[in-house]
Amino acid sequence: MTSTKKRIAAALTATILSATLATPTIAAEAPAIRVSSYKGSTLEVGERSGLIIGPSGTEYAVTSSDPNTVAVEQIMTFWVAVAKTEGTVEITASNNAGGRGSMTLTVGSTAPAAPEAPASGDSASLTDNLEIRQEMIRLINQTRKDNGVSELPVNDALMNAAQVCSNRRYTWHHAPEESQAAVDAGYPYGFGDNLTVFTGTVDAAQHAVENWINSPGHFETMIDPRCDCIGVGVTQYDGITYCYMFVGIPNSVNFYA
Repeated sequence: MTSTKKRIAAALTATILSATLATPTIAAEAPAIRVSSYKGSTLEVGERSGLIIGPSGTEYAVTSSDPNTVAVEQIMTFWVAVAKTEGTVEITASNNAGGRGSMTLTVGSTAPAAPEAPASGDSASLTDNLEIRQEMIRLINQTRKDNGVSELPVNDALMNAAQVCSNRRYTWHHAPEESQAAVDAGYPYGFGDNLTVFTGTVDAAQHAVENWINSPGHFETMIDPRCDCIGVGVTQYDGITYCYMFVGIPNSVNFYA
């Protein structure tokens, strides 16, 4: 009887071991990669647009499904899409951890309509200094991540509003004008904003974000957990750099809207 029990126990052990060995190993899922374009999903022939890739703080490889339609270029730590001919492509970003993300870019007419001059008389382009602005967003999101709050996606309206304000070369906050700029750009809610102005144009993104980190009020705005999107503006004129950060606060009110 004891011998029979031993044989049954041995058989059960072998069955359990076999089942355990047969269980497939589940690989850890690589984190998703977010890919977007400063100028949206539609470009004109000859247009360039910075790519926003997240999470920040990681090196990415970026490819285009058709480089003859849209090429991608790396400029220092930034990636830029260059529209060459009409068509549609898939832009894909990947990292060493196996993460992948993509977006679709469509290139339209070779004869874009002439842009209208801003009603305020701002003369600089809303797409100026895209590489500096992309680096500023990366550094801000890294600061937020380091302080336990979520990274922020780019909001086109806030990008335009922030650039309009930096183009005006304000050296102190003009609350009514800043609020109106957000409304005019199409952002309907309240927001927080930071401004910094300094002499020099080298390492501008790093300089701006360090200024805000070292100022308690500006730092609190930068890491505000209520915010859900971001836009930045950079203007360099006569050796001076003007930087704005707008962070959107949903369910709040812009009294100029």
